[in-house]
Amino acid sequence: MAAKPVEYNATIIHKKLHTPTLGVFRVRPDEPIGGFIPGQYAILGLNHSEKGGVMRAYSIASPPCVHEDYYEFYVRYVNQPTSTNPLTHLLFEAEEGDRILMRKRIQGHFTVEKTMGLDDPRMRVLVASGTGLAPFTSMVFEWHHQLGHTRNSAIVHGASYPTDLGYREELEEVMNRGEQQRYLPTISRPKEVPGWDGLTGRVENHFAPESIGVLEERLGLGEGGFNPRNCTVMICGLQGTIANTLTSLLYRGFVPGDRKLRRVFGIPKDLEASLFFEQYDTTPIIDTKDEALVSELVERLRAAGVPAGEDAAAAR
Repeated sequence: MAAKPVEYNATIIHKKLHTPTLGVFRVRPDEPIGGFIPGQYAILGLNHSEKGGVMRAYSIASPPCVHEDYYEFYVRYVNQPTSTNPLTHLLFEAEEGDRILMRKRIQGHFTVEKTMGLDDPRMRVLVASGTGLAPFTSMVFEWHHQLGHTRNSAIVHGASYPTDLGYREELEEVMNRGEQQRYLPTISRPKEVPGWDGLTGRVENHFAPESIGVLEERLGLGEGGFNPRNCTVMICGLQGTIANTLTSLLYRGFVPGDRKLRRVFGIPKDLEASLFFEQYDTTPIIDTKDEALVSELVERLRAAGVPAGEDAAAAR
């Protein structure tokens, strides 16, 4: 039985494909929806001629300062969808001028305001893989528009090839000033890209104990300076990016804001969080049923000086 069709209330006014499977879409609602906080998401929807309507959530990639004209979304085509009616298949077939649904309620808590707070003076390290970059472009472009700078933030963005580094030129323009390099792209298939002189490897690998020194040098933090006293971390992307970045940074004493992980790790309720994430898939970040894994991760926190709170075994 086909799903109920969605009612269109907006128009795709711009479509730009970086590659056949990676694109930027600008959507203009028929009636004003209003502003939002960078990091929030909206629901888009389209109709399949036989399968009916489908809706999915996408982080808004554009800054709030342009919301009266459009909302921009950074989307990857899903080659192996779990749904029989994937939205990306319809979206990538759409053209400028086609109609679409954009639900009026914009929501989400993956914002600086709702995590560490805008007044936090520490360097804000924004870690993204693929289209997980979207909430961070909204943030830095808005800050640059408002203030002329990007609030002591750095973006570490991973992709397979340079062509997959959406917004690269725009981010270099607003984040890299002279010797200060705060936009750090990394590609995982450098052998296929002769002449690439940037970081290489998956983005999460740069936070491993044996690799993090390179980031410290690039960001001017000094040896051992990538720690919660100097930095906060926000991560957006797939499960592997989040899980591996998070577990590596436990060695440095970063405390996750996720409530379930805090309970499992036995982190005191009043201990300030310094690491936050937004997940695009449904795979659990950590297998909390794996007692050996959880014990190892707890030991990393304790060795880094994070005190014990409630009993982690009881929490599990």
